[in-house]
Amino acid sequence: MKQMWRRLVAAKIRMQGSLLASLDIRGGEGLIQMAGRVGSGDTQNLEAQAARRYWPLLMGKAFRRDADAPGANALLNYGYAIMRATCARAAVGAGLHPTIGIQHSNRGNAFALADDLVEPFRPIVDALVRRFVECGVDALTPAVKRRFARLIAVDLKVGDEVSPVSAAAQRLARSLARGFENGRPDLVVFEPPSREAWGEIGALAEMADEP
Repeated sequence: MKQMWRRLVAAKIRMQGSLLASLDIRGGEGLIQMAGRVGSGDTQNLEAQAARRYWPLLMGKAFRRDADAPGANALLNYGYAIMRATCARAAVGAGLHPTIGIQHSNRGNAFALADDLVEPFRPIVDALVRRFVECGVDALTPAVKRRFARLIAVDLKVGDEVSPVSAAAQRLARSLARGFENGRPDLVVFEPPSREAWGEIGALAEMADEP
């Protein structure tokens, strides 16, 4: 389980670094290098260290990640909730119990495993929220919610194949189930998007709604 968590954290940090690099923000390369140093169980808490570098670079020095704050934080919360629900469905579909997590283990959390699996997907939400903020959007209108719903259809490269976020979550959950059965932490984690693909994610903020 510690090795599985290492892989999830490393994938998340790589995604963060890739997003920054796609935006030509200095510091992305450092995060990608940091991802390679994540150890079993992330005992050095590189996930938190990466976050302290990542958020000021992505959202500005004045930004603070606060789940109870409005504006960009509320947008992030909504996007994460969509990704979390996607991962919860994938976990159940893979025959896993969503309350039994790898790292998250709060007894009052009915979706602890989804909170583990969602970590690499979070920067996809971040990319869209950053673009919303650049466009002056800071409220969860119905139109904004529809943009977030489209994130689960974003294509990701998984090995030699391209799959939407929803399918990538299913493959990740199934690989986790196999790991529990055979004792090998070989998770099927998607690769960071290309610069162009990151741009397409951000462009969802400006996409016109279909009639």
